[in-house]
Amino acid sequence: MEKHVAGPRQSPKQEPVPALVVSGFLGSGKTSLVRRALVDAQSRGLRLAVVSNELGELGIDRSLLGSGAEAFVELEGGCVCCELSDDLVNTLELLRKKVDPDRVVVETSGVALPFDTQLNFWRDPVRGWIGEDTAIVVVNAEQLREGRDLEGTFEDQVTSADLLVLNKTDLVPASELNALEAQLRELEPDAPIVRTRHGEVDPALLFPPSLEAPTRSGPPPTPRPHHHEAFETAERRIEPGVSAEALERELSESGLLRAKGYVETDAGVRLVQLVGRRVDLTEPDTPPASELLGRLVTIRRRNAPPTEHNH
Repeated sequence: MEKHVAGPRQSPKQEPVPALVVSGFLGSGKTSLVRRALVDAQSRGLRLAVVSNELGELGIDRSLLGSGAEAFVELEGGCVCCELSDDLVNTLELLRKKVDPDRVVVETSGVALPFDTQLNFWRDPVRGWIGEDTAIVVVNAEQLREGRDLEGTFEDQVTSADLLVLNKTDLVPASELNALEAQLRELEPDAPIVRTRHGEVDPALLFPPSLEAPTRSGPPPTPRPHHHEAFETAERRIEPGVSAEALERELSESGLLRAKGYVETDAGVRLVQLVGRRVDLTEPDTPPASELLGRLVTIRRRNAPPTEHNH
């Protein structure tokens, strides 16, 4: 678990702190959306605390987000909606005491469920200071168009959304966007849908002004039973000097759901992002730490039956 925290305020905040849960299936673009929230918070002089739940343990999201977070904590080894729920509550309380943030963002792993994550805001002691909470679910428009991985986890995520972000709209024909929205409407008839690319959502939609802080004095809502699909993560080592074309071909035929990391190709250091069969190699905005080079976190489905939870 990596921590980067700022010093405490001279006087703690008294009003409730709004919280944003950013969810979405593997590779939907959650980190891009969180990066935009960080930039907006910096421009407003606000302290933003980020809890990132990565399935892998390399800290790639930390590298992608940069040093703009007033507080950043990574939780690895499970999902914040179930296995790491106690860690999430303890981490939030740590951030409250050490940073006293103006806003909180919880970026879940690509297989976590937002509603179950939100239930942790009803637990002591965080129920006393977490204010309005919103679940934003990011949807990869290309994944939706291809009909890929749209059952189980994807359905549970979409039906838990307060706001649906149809992301990566630049990867599909504009003429098909209405039909894609109609597909989402069949799953979730009520949540607003916004279209975007590269996670560029208007920050006003992420933290809308609240007229009245919620009260969590009663029992939390009861979630319905759900199935956690079985996924497994691994680390793949890539030797320096590999051909970018050969790497793209190898990864696209690997059967992976997701891969992410930094590789030293024959054309230079590249950020590698695989989602389904699409492989993107881009020059990173800032050079990654040397220990991250040549290491990819990979995620695939495990050949095991799903596990039912009823928290």
